[in-house]
Amino acid sequence: MAWNVRSLVHDCLKSVYDQTSGISFEVIYVDNGSSDGSVEMVRTEFPDAKIIENRENRGFIKANNQAIEVARGRYVLC
Repeated sequence: MAWNVRSLVHDCLKSVYDQTSGISFEVIYVDNGSSDGSVEMVRTEFPDAKIIENRENRGFIKANNQAIEVARGRYVLC
């Protein structure tokens, strides 16, 4: 989950995809109403990521809960 930190989101997701191997995993990105193009960047550069796009900043805990609700794995890393 993030709000207006496009470059940090990019670096984080790039690291996850570059460094994770040998396991199946899913990435769920919750955007809290960013206006910096974060959603479009994730959609374009990380097409396998599931995106939850909030119209407003719902806060850290609510955004975490949104991702957890749709996660399919046994474990969740926030």
